[in-house]
Amino acid sequence: MGTLSESVTRAATQTPRPKPFYATLWVQVLFAMAVAVALGYFSPARAIAMKPLGDAFIRLISMIITLIIFCTVVSGIAGMESLKKVGRVGGMALIYFEIVSTVALLIGLVIGNVVRPGSGFNVDPRTLDAKAVADYAGQAKAQSVTEFLMHIIPTTVVDAFAKGDILEVLLISILFGFALSAVGSRSKPLIDFFDALSVAVFGVVNILMKFAPLGAFGAMAFTVGKYGIASLGPLIKLIGTFWITSVLFVLTVLGAIARVAGFSIVKFLLYIKEEVLLVLATSSSETALPTLMEKMEKLGCSKPLVGLVVPTGYTFNTDGTSLYMTLAALFVAQATNTHLTLLQQLTIFAVAVLTSKGASGVQGAAFIALVGTLSVIPTIPVAGMALILGIDRFMSMFRALVNMIGNGVATIVVARWEGELETKALSQRLEPSSVDRG
Repeated sequence: MGTLSESVTRAATQTPRPKPFYATLWVQVLFAMAVAVALGYFSPARAIAMKPLGDAFIRLISMIITLIIFCTVVSGIAGMESLKKVGRVGGMALIYFEIVSTVALLIGLVIGNVVRPGSGFNVDPRTLDAKAVADYAGQAKAQSVTEFLMHIIPTTVVDAFAKGDILEVLLISILFGFALSAVGSRSKPLIDFFDALSVAVFGVVNILMKFAPLGAFGAMAFTVGKYGIASLGPLIKLIGTFWITSVLFVLTVLGAIARVAGFSIVKFLLYIKEEVLLVLATSSSETALPTLMEKMEKLGCSKPLVGLVVPTGYTFNTDGTSLYMTLAALFVAQATNTHLTLLQQLTIFAVAVLTSKGASGVQGAAFIALVGTLSVIPTIPVAGMALILGIDRFMSMFRALVNMIGNGVATIVVARWEGELETKALSQRLEPSSVDRG
């Protein structure tokens, strides 16, 4: 009997065995991506047929994104000590978003002028397929400042959730959170309900993430099978320039910000490796939103702050999109031998400051925003966008990735500024042993 009690005691006190490496999500996603690339290369037709797997996974995550944003933003605002603190946190976050994304726009502009990825193409705009860009141009015309601001306001509350529009849901969530905070103690039952609902929603996310390798496989197989590695040849300079610029931006600009905030960007990237691989495979930063929020809380950022900053950042903190927009705009001008004066380049930059904020984590949104940006400079043929339409999927991989990483860094930075960060938890989670466990 005593032996049995001792065995039970030992079993209860033993630490759980770590998962074998092949059972971890990031290994499974990486393996799925490798198989997808091979399938896309050797059997393009079969690879293209895998597209529904990727689309289905993205839709599974997208169907609960608005619910996650609503619950977390409402709980985040209502959980703050005061409305004054909510305003301060939101204001500091928006200032940070604007500064860093503006730096990204400037870097894209500088790299475009220095590297000149479009030089040597000598494309006659009249030979391009303008119809291929026509649909995007039609959508981009509505991206004026007034239309953008009006678009934030939904027709009805239900309509915002039905369409899955993040900006509209964000506005409703902020208003609802402010209202609950103003009511005070009488709103506690409702706040508790949203807290409990958010736990249930993230439970659903954990279930859905089991299918992440399948989703990554389908999305990556389609990309390689549809466009092929060979199709990158003529535009490899643009793709390579953007990818290298994105990596350098993360390691230098975000790396410097991370160092000032007291953590290593490399260790942070290892900590979110599952999200990194998932975004690369699906070309959408939305697929990583739920798990990124969970990991930010585990890093020591307070739940209210995470609930307020992360969803807001997905709309307003678009570092990768900013890099892409100015670099791609100069590429189109250079490829069509369109000379741009300094004033015209600064005009593109100024317009992109606004239009980039409308390009969230959804695939294709940045392309539409870029078409709208180019429309303000009549000398640039918008039909030139047809040059990069075919390889936009490859561009969007790193575009979405930088957006996601920048959002994570921003959350930690704002949390430190506001004293809402447990530095001990941050250092412990970013240790190599903790990073390996994910």
